[in-house]
Amino acid sequence: MPYEFLTVDVADHIATVTVNRPDKLNALNGRVLEELDGVFTAIATDRTVRAVIVTGAGRAFVAGADIAEIAANDVAGLERLSAAGQAIFNRIERLSKPVIAAVNGFALGGGCELALACHFRVASEHAKLGLPEVKLGLIPGYGGTQRLPRLIGKSRALQLILTGEQVDAAEAHRIGLVDVVATAATLHEVARSLALQVIKNGPMAVARAIEAVNDGIDRLPEDAMALEARLFGSLGATRDMAEGTAAFLAKRPAQFTGE
Repeated sequence: MPYEFLTVDVADHIATVTVNRPDKLNALNGRVLEELDGVFTAIATDRTVRAVIVTGAGRAFVAGADIAEIAANDVAGLERLSAAGQAIFNRIERLSKPVIAAVNGFALGGGCELALACHFRVASEHAKLGLPEVKLGLIPGYGGTQRLPRLIGKSRALQLILTGEQVDAAEAHRIGLVDVVATAATLHEVARSLALQVIKNGPMAVARAIEAVNDGIDRLPEDAMALEARLFGSLGATRDMAEGTAAFLAKRPAQFTGE
């Protein structure tokens, strides 16, 4: 379907979703968020797509939320806006297919939160990341106060959130905010290479692994282990496990079908 502020290209089972509002540095207004929700809802059930790359058009990944839209809201409106954004980013985080952020420039505020909701983050060496909401008298509202501490630790996350500091790609990599730093010229090639590494594996196993990590990370260790055992066992009913183990024993490449 056509989108006003997104472009979606699919090749080799990889969907590239580009936020395309470069005149506003791809700022997240209500329409962009609705379109992100729509595209990820569609991708969830599209069997031809096995991985997703999210990026931005022009010199920004996503430079933040639309401040004019935020400023027009009252208490109830801001709470609704935050809850809606959280739901959309939760959908991305819980997608059963890997989602890779290709951070090509500014990823600030809501843009940094979008990157945090992705499973991996690859950043251009010129990228800048941060959560500067306190400079506007706000806090991150799309999951940033929860995802960033889980990713880089409470103290460093608080430092970034409370100062509104921006970090470059090298520092973001050092603290674990991004996984890989690439040149601007190779950013999308590196993100695509990561996606291809994952999609050569069993789709059902990939989906269960994402579920195990997402659902287990905040549980007590014994509960998380029980979840892992249940998901591990559930793969015994899949054709992918039968094919993967048979291929290994026969010393041949596996032909996974996602069933």
